[in-house]
Amino acid sequence: MNTFYTATLGCKINQYETRSIAEAWAGRDAREVDSPCRADLILVNSCAVTANAVADLRQIVRKLNRENPDAAIVVTGCAAQVMPEELAALPGVVRVVAQEDKAQLLAGPGGTAEPGGERPRFAPFSIAGYDRARAVVKVQDGCSHFCTYCIVPLTRGRSVSRPMDEVEAEVARLLDAGFRELILSGINLRHFGRDLPGTPDFWDLVARLESAFGLDWAGRARWRISSVEPGQLGVKALEVLSASRMVCPQLHLSLQSGDPDVLKAMGRGHYSPQSAVDFMHRLARAWPVMGLGADLIAGFPGETEEQFGHTLELCRELPLTYGHVFPYSERPGTRAANLPDPVDVPVRKERAARLRKLVNARKRAFQKSLLDRPHLDVLIQDAQGRGVSEFYAACRFEAPPRGVAPRSLVRARPVRVDKNVIVVEQVAEEDA
Repeated sequence: MNTFYTATLGCKINQYETRSIAEAWAGRDAREVDSPCRADLILVNSCAVTANAVADLRQIVRKLNRENPDAAIVVTGCAAQVMPEELAALPGVVRVVAQEDKAQLLAGPGGTAEPGGERPRFAPFSIAGYDRARAVVKVQDGCSHFCTYCIVPLTRGRSVSRPMDEVEAEVARLLDAGFRELILSGINLRHFGRDLPGTPDFWDLVARLESAFGLDWAGRARWRISSVEPGQLGVKALEVLSASRMVCPQLHLSLQSGDPDVLKAMGRGHYSPQSAVDFMHRLARAWPVMGLGADLIAGFPGETEEQFGHTLELCRELPLTYGHVFPYSERPGTRAANLPDPVDVPVRKERAARLRKLVNARKRAFQKSLLDRPHLDVLIQDAQGRGVSEFYAACRFEAPPRGVAPRSLVRARPVRVDKNVIVVEQVAEEDA
């Protein structure tokens, strides 16, 4: 192998692991190229969280093979864990590496575990740089909760945590490399630390990073938290977030439903929908303006119209500024796939459409409200001046910002909203 190309589907953790593998291969004298047509080998890092994700994977592998029939294709990731035989039969595929064996690829495309060797508790993925403006920092993997609809425990295994000193060291490397927004990511951050000495939790990690970097980097860099469960939003979370100078005033909730009985059927009865509302009201004292997103599933088996109405009502109560809405999708091997009273697919889609309409209206209202702010702190993502504010609102500079490069934090004045993007103008240095 002289040249390679990578394609990543799914979550930020997949993005991170692809980057780690690419850095390892580049360190072995292989060269990453920006087109599959120029690659000797193509790595596809797959997702299996929905049926659409698997369909997209098949389509992408076939497309890559058509574009470069001479390239060897290696498929890894979550889909490779649960459907290896089907993926091995796709055109151009020469190897399928299960998610549990993905770390073997750090030794090269043909890397394998040492005979008799044990897999590490936390696979040794790490990065020194990133090909995006915002860097992901993986702090946890897997999930031990087994929600009835979710295939992730089958694909990524039980929860494992990254030692906090390793997280701190990687954050330092990325700050030194010029990154100014880092995304603290995991599959289930509520489980972080349960397998570490002293059993810290995720908020202990955030507080440690605040202590290590806040004095030197507050105002010059920031963290963003990938996704949290309402069940981990307690007193400690409130204290840590309220005191933080580094965390963006934005959260994303793995909420799924606003009905307690539906949550129980999902295997998520460990929190109440109202607890999320109560926490956000308390957090608003420290974050009077905040971005708030949520993952929501419409049409779970047995969900009645009344129960769906509870989700709509919860979304009206929460200060949502965006959302990710999915009609329920059966995943083979999960308990929910065999639950009684499935909701008809057209009803699932209709309910999802109603949820999206509500969420999108809240998003537009929030974007409009940001126009009243004197400035936004925008992380520049490309040379065209596209970026993202501290509240996770998409931004675009009217003119490319002067004297700054992608990955920079720039103070900007909001001007107008255009096609769901806030148009901003750079604030003169003397006015910043």
